[in-house]
Amino acid sequence: MGSASSTLTQYDIEDVQEHCNNLFSQQEIVSLYQRFCQLDRTAKGFISAEEFLSVPEFAVNPLSQRLLKMVDGLNFKDFVIFLSAFSPKASMPQKIELIFKVYDSDYNGKVTFNDIMEEVLIKVMQEAGYSKDSSLLVDDFVKILDHPGLKMEVEVPVD
Repeated sequence: MGSASSTLTQYDIEDVQEHCNNLFSQQEIVSLYQRFCQLDRTAKGFISAEEFLSVPEFAVNPLSQRLLKMVDGLNFKDFVIFLSAFSPKASMPQKIELIFKVYDSDYNGKVTFNDIMEEVLIKVMQEAGYSKDSSLLVDDFVKILDHPGLKMEVEVPVD
């Protein structure tokens, strides 16, 4: 399983389906296998980061560099498990776990404030029309941070 010259057996399909918590049907697993074989240009049974970049949706993803570390060297079963977090059938905890893994850049099972803050700040600035090389004036800073979802409440004791 995993090399372009091999085929999936019913056992392989059921095994992969079990490992991805049945988030994909058997037909979807067969389709994913065909896609995997297309990506695995060297037919070695795993996908390199370079091969993964040939997927247009992946290449333009703002988190692609972080995701590349996660996908480099995946065999077919791991490929399906990785993709299962993107399934509409995946639970919110499964999706959040993937996001956690994306930001756990040193793979120590912990995400630090610094692991995510730079990414979050860049995203917020880009959404406000600034690049990461922009210098902000006070008015710019207010523009970025002045939105309804941001709570900046501080209780000041008056007693």
